[in-house]
Amino acid sequence: MSSALRSPAVVGVLDRLYALVEAEDEPAKLRVRAREEELGERLPQAKRYELYGDAPLAIKREVGELLYVLVLSRRARRVVEFGASLGISTVYLAAAVMDGGGSLITTELLPSKAEIARRNLVDAGLADLVELRLGDARLTLTDLQGPPVDLLFLDGRNDLYLPILRLIEPHLAPDALVLADLNADDPDLDPYLEYVRDPGHGYVSICVPLDAGVELSVRSEVPTLVAQS
Repeated sequence: MSSALRSPAVVGVLDRLYALVEAEDEPAKLRVRAREEELGERLPQAKRYELYGDAPLAIKREVGELLYVLVLSRRARRVVEFGASLGISTVYLAAAVMDGGGSLITTELLPSKAEIARRNLVDAGLADLVELRLGDARLTLTDLQGPPVDLLFLDGRNDLYLPILRLIEPHLAPDALVLADLNADDPDLDPYLEYVRDPGHGYVSICVPLDAGVELSVRSEVPTLVAQS
């Protein structure tokens, strides 16, 4: 069976998007750093995202390959993504869903980015596999009726990783995979990392050294603290 990830349509979309990353990512980061230097303090995540604008917030190719492999190896029937941006990570996840069967729900706060992500999924031939929910994920992911979530990918605002995980936890399959794309030296990630690395919360967690790191956590069927109560 041929891989959807290697299809000309998917390869073409990813190549085009990564060329955009190459052109726009560094200027966006410079805008954030310049504003922080001007203020003499670290900006809140919401302000950072505002300054980043429509520049793509993108995972590295090797992280995308990891997502693809894990969705297939887990035989994930239901995948949820927090933070589509322009759709790079969504394309990797959707390609895996196409090859393995199942469905994907993704989220995006900004209408402009959501529309670009939709077009990219259409161009990649993957749009029929993806439900893109527009708006604040803390609201759009409250309705997850149906089968359990086998894999959750966190790639939106870092300060929302833990709230989104806690929101979706009741819907996670007993052995679900949870992946979080990390940023170097970001204190907003500390609450999330402390949570998933505490065995009492029902996860076994390890940082995979790709790019700035990907926290890979496996959900236990019964959290330790629950079992002891």
